[in-house]
Amino acid sequence: MIEWLDPVRDLSLLAMMVRVVLALIVGGVMGIERSSRNQPAGFRTYMLVCLGSALVMMTNQYISEFFKTGDPSRLGAQVISGIGFLGAGTIILTKRNQVRGLTTAAGLWAAACTGLAIGIGYYEGAIFVGLSIFVVMRFMRHIDAYLFQDARVVSLYLNFESVDYLNFFMEYTKNQDWKIMDMQVHKSRDLGPSGLIVFMIIKLNKRIDHHELVRKVSEVKGLIYVEEI
Repeated sequence: MIEWLDPVRDLSLLAMMVRVVLALIVGGVMGIERSSRNQPAGFRTYMLVCLGSALVMMTNQYISEFFKTGDPSRLGAQVISGIGFLGAGTIILTKRNQVRGLTTAAGLWAAACTGLAIGIGYYEGAIFVGLSIFVVMRFMRHIDAYLFQDARVVSLYLNFESVDYLNFFMEYTKNQDWKIMDMQVHKSRDLGPSGLIVFMIIKLNKRIDHHELVRKVSEVKGLIYVEEI
């Protein structure tokens, strides 16, 4: 522990003010990245989650020290498990079977945990982890995209004119030595009486840039639209 921080680890007015301000700053920093990407939980949401978690731990410490009863970690444990309902509300499944909001949900949970650390006075861990969370959400997505841009397994959203062209596409994948691991087929009124929407997971025989793959697949006869999901 850093000794010069000891005066603000108790329940004095100064300590309370430090924790509140730090929770606002750390939560806000994490929320800035989500707001910049127009996510459902952004700047203010992260600040509120972090601030509320800090208050829970301060209340827990207050009960433990002044009433000489209770477990100092009990309320914090409820926050860690209870924050899931808020995170779940940010996760959606789009009409193209894309799952959105997982990073936002994980970030809210992490913000709550950071707030708990601030609320109990563990400032060093809260600041370091809070900044680390910001770095992960802000910059690591580029690394994530790089790692998966030439993965051998690719998920595609496809529109076909008819089932005959879907059969033709399946024959095409066989000739390319690609393996169809999963496929969902749906009728679509928007594509005409015989139009099909298909979600397909394909395992490639070798690594290939997915942008090049989509361009190559888009030239297949009878395929109206294709997109990686």
